[in-house]
Order: sequence, then structure tokens, then C-alpha cells
Amino acid sequence: MTVLDSKIPGGSLEKKWDQHKFDLKLVNPANKRKFNVIVVGTGLAGASAAASLAELGYNVQNFCFQDSPRRAHSIAAQGGINAAKNYPNDGDSVYRLFYDTVKGGDFRAREANVYRLAQVSNNIIDQCVAQGVPFARDYGGLLDNRSFGGAQVSRTFYARGQTGQQLLLGAYSALSRQIGEGNVTMFPRREMLELVVIDEKARGIVCRNLISGELESYTADAVVLATGGYGNVFYLSTNAMASNVTAAWRAHKQGAYFANPCYTQIHPTCIPVSGDHQSKLTLMSESLRNDGRVWVPNDPNETRKPNDIPESDRDYYLERRYPSFGNLVPRDVASRNAKIVCDEGKGVGTTKQAVYLDFGDAINRMGKDTVAAKYGNLFDMYHHITDEDPYKVPMRIFPALHYTMGGLWVDYNLMSNIPGLFVLGEANFSDHGANRLGASALMQGLADGYFVLPSTIGGYFAGTELETVNTDHQAVKDSENETQTRVGKLMSVKGNRSVDDYHKQLGKLLWENCGMGRNEQGLKKAMEEIPKIRDEFWQNVKIPGSDKDFNQEIEKAGRVADYLEFAEVMVNDALQREESCGGHFREEHQTEEGEAKRNDEDFTYAAAWEFNGVGKEPTLHKEPLTFEHVKLTQRSYK
Repeated sequence: MTVLDSKIPGGSLEKKWDQHKFDLKLVNPANKRKFNVIVVGTGLAGASAAASLAELGYNVQNFCFQDSPRRAHSIAAQGGINAAKNYPNDGDSVYRLFYDTVKGGDFRAREANVYRLAQVSNNIIDQCVAQGVPFARDYGGLLDNRSFGGAQVSRTFYARGQTGQQLLLGAYSALSRQIGEGNVTMFPRREMLELVVIDEKARGIVCRNLISGELESYTADAVVLATGGYGNVFYLSTNAMASNVTAAWRAHKQGAYFANPCYTQIHPTCIPVSGDHQSKLTLMSESLRNDGRVWVPNDPNETRKPNDIPESDRDYYLERRYPSFGNLVPRDVASRNAKIVCDEGKGVGTTKQAVYLDFGDAINRMGKDTVAAKYGNLFDMYHHITDEDPYKVPMRIFPALHYTMGGLWVDYNLMSNIPGLFVLGEANFSDHGANRLGASALMQGLADGYFVLPSTIGGYFAGTELETVNTDHQAVKDSENETQTRVGKLMSVKGNRSVDDYHKQLGKLLWENCGMGRNEQGLKKAMEEIPKIRDEFWQNVKIPGSDKDFNQEIEKAGRVADYLEFAEVMVNDALQREESCGGHFREEHQTEEGEAKRNDEDFTYAAAWEFNGVGKEPTLHKEPLTFEHVKLTQRSYK
């Protein structure tokens, strides 16, 4: 085990980032065109990074597996993006956003990274407004704000329930300009299947052309991964069905450390599972908890329709347990409490695995038109999916896997332990600790792409000797051969069970044993079962068609094969972390009131795992977390 160096600069918290930017070596404008950068991913982090680097003068190759960059999963984000502009004059500040984020992450994030995130948040809003993002405005024409979970101020900027879409269109417009200028070469319908490492530095990728099935190799001076999270390991999640862990996992197998994989976020506001036919779940924005009230009947045997149940027979359990924050407690707290009341038999709907989100009071107070102006598209989506009108009857919601706080380990410069491999957005682990506050994902993705990477990658180039490499290099050929062997092995199985069948089996196992609630017995069971599922997969998976043309089954098979390896690391991480914090809730470690109970003496560190082979125990490396500006306390939202 080694102790990892996060390369956090010295000096005061408020001046670290500015001083660090000044200290970084620069590449002069004329020399930037000599450097080539590969950016994998075109969501908010990837698109903003590719556009920004190209604007600076670097040559960028940008890859995505979608048919268009604007189809990245960031487009599905709904509620908003945080920033510390304090337009409502309600006491917000950069420091308060920093504090709320550290506390919301249950004190398992780096102070320096989080403060930098809060610091650049205001620049993000200015950048997006300049791009034409249509944020909501108040009666005076100023940008409007609303509240989100884990905060007692209104700092979330939004464009109805389509914030992710509008922000991505802004980043996409900047990216498209650079494509038009010839500074970005766009490669859609390519999936990265291998990281090329030469002389211990990241120098390229091998990807599959998803149309032709051919393997293609590309080299560069640095590789940037902005490929999202691994939530689909659970099969049912709010992520797009194609979202996956493959790029990050293949980098991990090449030596990049994977940090805190057990930190997975369960979103409390999702449309409940309705049957075995579902392939994904639908998110209903956390912003709904601004005006919607969460409740269940007092009587587990209640049979009346929700509107017929009087106030005296309702349990507004979040308002009862957390009078200070009420319905706007952080996601992990809201999710666990929904599980608790459903486990008590108070759940609603046919499955009894749901709670009500009721807008009756809001409609009576503000009027239907005002509620519709705020949430109309979300209400319409719910109506179309469930055939229930949320203007007339309460929504039914239940927690679902949503976001992942774990990811590839990076230092303060967003570089992994492999030199030249930078990791942005949800693909890295750096800014959210054990739980992400709502509306902070969009903030981190754009902060990384627009404002952090453009400075730090220049420091890497200016301070590193890089030999010219091309696709004729032996390391590239070896990576191609390894990739082809893996694809060929998958195609040669010719078994009887579908890829989805194995994915469902793995997802159910993880949800039951490594989901909202975890305990030693369940985690050990998962560790026993995962290798069995993986072994059978490689003996009996059925993949129709050919790998030499368009074939979505071979795409899915490669991703599920990676999940069956990654799942062991995730569960192992949950087993070794003998505490509860944020989204990681070990049932053996809770307070008398059922809240997460941290073990700061033994676990105030980021756990970064080194790959030693499939099925072999990974090596744990620790990055100690120090708190000089925030006091470690038991988190309370009462």
C-alpha cells in the first residue's frame, strides 16, 4: 500500500487555485498547435473540455459512441446547476456552497477540490449565459434560483426541467464551432475499448467503429476520459441504457487506480418499478421536492385513494424527522427514509414500494398555472409514463440508482496516477465525497471542462518530455491484438442465455446486497456469487450476429463483461469500509436514530484500488483526507 499524493498546493484555501494556476508552467500559443489531445465523451465535461482545449489552440480528437455529441446522457439532467452568486440575497456565498458540499458528501471529499468547485461556479453561469442558455428569470429580469436538497439557500439555476439539455446545447455549440474551424475532429459511433500506455504515459486509445465493427487506433500526447459513471452495473438505474463503465475500467486494468467505487447514490425521486419488463427507470427531478410534500399513510393497511386520506391519517415523515430541512434533506437521507417506511409496510401502490409526492398544497397556494410554469414538462412526462395526472393525484416515487461518486482516482490537476491520463466529471471521484448534492453534477462537469483542465493540461505538457508516437508503435499493435482477442472470445461462446439476462441477474444481486442498505453478510454473499455469474457468462452467453458489422449485442456483451469484473471491486470496497457515510450505508454502523455513523478515526481517506488481475484481490492505496476549515461532525439535517 502506498499513500497517494493528491498534489494539493499549499497556501490559504481561498488562494490555492489562483496561486496554483500562476505556478503552473505555460505553453505559448504558437506551441499549443503542436500538441494532440484525445477526449473521450461529449457530455458536459467532455464537450466543454474539447471545445475549450481547441479554443486554446490544441488539436483535439473527440470520441463518442452516440450518433451525435448532443445525445450524451448529460442531456437528461433536469433540475438545475448550483452556483454561489447569491442573487436571492439569502446568505449564500462561495464558502457556504463549499461547506454544504463537504457536509453533503459526509466529509469524505477533499477540501481543496470542493472549494475550487464552489469558486468557479459563478464563472460557469456567466459562461452559459454568454452561450445563450435560457435560464429562468424572475420578475425583474434577473436569473432565478430555486432550492435543492442539502441546502437552506436558493442557489440552483435552472431552465424548467430541461437544464441538462440546455447546458449541453451550449457546450455543443462551442464544440461545433471548433469542429467547423477544423480544431476538433469528431468521431461519433466509436466506443473506446482500450487505453494505450507507452513509457508509462497515456498516449492513445483503441476503439470499435460501431457501424463497421472495425477496430481503430488513435494516438495523442494526452488522453482525457469524460465517460460518465457506472450506475448501470445495477441494471435498473436512471442512466441511459448505453451508459457504462468500460472506458474507465479498461484504464483501470492498465494501471489507473479506481477510487471509492462503493459510493453510489440512490435518487429518492424516481418513478417506481412497475414490472420485470423494464430496462431502465425514470428520474423525476429533485426540484420537485421544493413544493411537493412526501408522505405515506399512517396505517399500513390503508386502502383509500390518496386524496381521500385526511391529513390526520398521513405521515409526512421527512417533515416529522427533519424539521429544519424537511423535504429538502440530501438524497441519501431521503432515500433511506423512503426505504424505512416501505419496510414498515406503509408503502403505496400495487407493489407497496413507493411513497407519495403530493402537490396539492402547492397548487392550492400558488395556483396550477404557477406550478405548471415551474414543473410542467416533468408533470407531463410523469402523466405520459404512468397515465396518472399529478395535478389531480399525488405522484408515486421510490429511490433508484442514479449517480456514482466513485471513479478513477485523480489528483488536484485531474490527472490519474497514469501520467497524461486526465479524468473529468462523473468518471472521476474527486468532488462529491460519499454523497452528491443535487444540481452539483452539472457544476462539476462544466468546472472540470471549462476552467480546470485547460490550465492543468498545459502544465503537464510544459513539464513533460513526450516522444512522437503513431499507430505503428508496437504498444498500439499489442493493444489492438488484446482487444481483438477479447472480442473474439466473446463471439466464440455461442451459449444459450442473453446478455440482458446476465445483466439483470448481476443487477438484482447488487441491489439487494450493495444498494441502499448493506451489511457484512450480504456483501460476502455478493462476493461469492459474482464470480459464479461471471464464469457462467463466459461459458453460456449468447451473442447473435457478427462482430464485423453493426451489432448492439456485442456492444452490450463487452460492457456487461466489464461490469462482472468491476462489481467485485465495488463490493470489496463496501466490505472494507466499516462505517456508514453518505450513499454507503452499512447497517452495522448507524446511530440510535438510524442515521449514518462514520468512523473518522479509521476511514477518513479515499480508497484507491490497484488492479491485480480478474478475480484477484486488488491492492488498496489510501489518500488521507485532512479537514482544516470544516470541523468533522456527525451530519445533522434536523
